[in-house]
Amino acid sequence: MSDVSIIGLGAMGTALAHTLLAKGLRVTVWNRTSIKAGLLVQEGAILASRAVEAIRASAVVIVCVHDYKTAYSILETEEVQAELAGRVLVQLGTGSPQQARDHEQWAKERGVDYLDGAIAATPVQIGKPGATIFVSGASSAFQKSESLLKILAGNIVYLGEQVAAASALDLAFLSFLFGSMLGFFHSARILESEGLSVASFGAMMTAIAPAVGEMMRHSADAIATDDYEQPESSLKICAEAVELLAQQAHEAGINAEFPLFASGLFGRAIAAGYGNEKAAALIKILRVAA
Repeated sequence: MSDVSIIGLGAMGTALAHTLLAKGLRVTVWNRTSIKAGLLVQEGAILASRAVEAIRASAVVIVCVHDYKTAYSILETEEVQAELAGRVLVQLGTGSPQQARDHEQWAKERGVDYLDGAIAATPVQIGKPGATIFVSGASSAFQKSESLLKILAGNIVYLGEQVAAASALDLAFLSFLFGSMLGFFHSARILESEGLSVASFGAMMTAIAPAVGEMMRHSADAIATDDYEQPESSLKICAEAVELLAQQAHEAGINAEFPLFASGLFGRAIAAGYGNEKAAALIKILRVAA
């Protein structure tokens, strides 16, 4: 594929277009405010005056807007739907698994070859080996757009025809990311309360990241097999460490919301009798909550 159209020119959409242009592709772009296309036009992009014109220009259309609601507001006009029929639509906006299923059904009813995706990278990482894009949906759509996607990210993960898989994996990644962020920000407050270097701690975490990843892999295996026996560090020991976080926050007079929230979950697991199991047994509490 040498032609592609991009709908949406926020920071991410612009990065996608810039990367494809740099590889010599014919890129047609459209955005509600055309001023954002100025630099891309200078680089060789073709600016469509209407969304339908951008869709008409290419066999593969990438939509990269804020959310599915915004995407629908662009794609639901009759003339746009008529042009989409028979084309590949790659949705790279953020959404939930159910929204992905709904959008796939919408696409099928209109004869559109649909691929749902999620970008696990920042705009400056697009086009680089470390960038990851999760995609799922019609295998025919993936085959037709794979070469384009591989220009955009060094790691393209096709998860098969279960269309919700990409958004589910993206949300799982974000859950881990934001949970880690909260823990890190509380770590920063602990260090600040003792006059220690937050920057040095950040460097240390970078160095030990592989070991942390191995801990997550071990926990994932335990959850996948539902085997929480023979812990190296029991849930009870972990709960006691979390209690120390809350105690330190109280003693230092810093915000204690994060450790108190974690302590509540661990406390429920202890009360349920999981104290001598692996820390991953906490998942059983979360399953009940669901």
